[in-house]
Amino acid sequence: MNTLNHLAIIMDGNGRWAKKNKLPRTAGHYKGVEVLRSITIYANRLGIKCLTVYAFSTENWKRSAEEVGYIMSLPKIFFSAYIKELMDNNVQIMIIGDREKIPAETMKVIDEAIETTKNNTGLILNFAFNYGARDEIVRAAKKYAQDYKDGKVDDLDEESFNDYLYTAGLPDVDLLIRTGSEMRLSNFLLYQLAYSEFVVIDTLWPDFNNEVLDECIEIYQKRKRNFGGRDETESN
Repeated sequence: MNTLNHLAIIMDGNGRWAKKNKLPRTAGHYKGVEVLRSITIYANRLGIKCLTVYAFSTENWKRSAEEVGYIMSLPKIFFSAYIKELMDNNVQIMIIGDREKIPAETMKVIDEAIETTKNNTGLILNFAFNYGARDEIVRAAKKYAQDYKDGKVDDLDEESFNDYLYTAGLPDVDLLIRTGSEMRLSNFLLYQLAYSEFVVIDTLWPDFNNEVLDECIEIYQKRKRNFGGRDETESN
């Protein structure tokens, strides 16, 4: 059976869900927050060690000021409603991405949740917030170059490069789920997804639930993970 230590989800389809239900886009995002709470608790019960969710990309700033403003308010909505439940379930909060461009009030809420949950030892709920994979890799390369210039490091290999990424200390992603049927990575965890299994589903994120997650995991468990090697049971 394939191990599932790190699950990543591109939570796509909030806007389409809202349009389908004749609601404002903000209603789709709010419903998505409720779904995230449910999936986090369930993933923790399944024994998954890390859940990384694509909450806001570096490209999402191109959306309307109204929508961006509402998304920036979602951490406060999420943690105000669920921080006690997250604590009760031993969930730890993390964030990856460019913190500098996130509004101070939003960052304060996130940092408070990180501090509150820092000693929890269950699932890590890792928010990719103002995150872009290309930006992450460029930042990592610059940090390594500076350390090399300062004489702090010598040779560079894949293992040591991991230490310069936002996800330092986390395992590589085993399974990526993208909701909403779009067949693209959208600049998400390009380095960490090198040998991940992908499952793309039509279900929009606000309609995602525990049963759908079980179906995705079942698909994952049926995959053969050779990591570039040859399956000796195959004839050629």
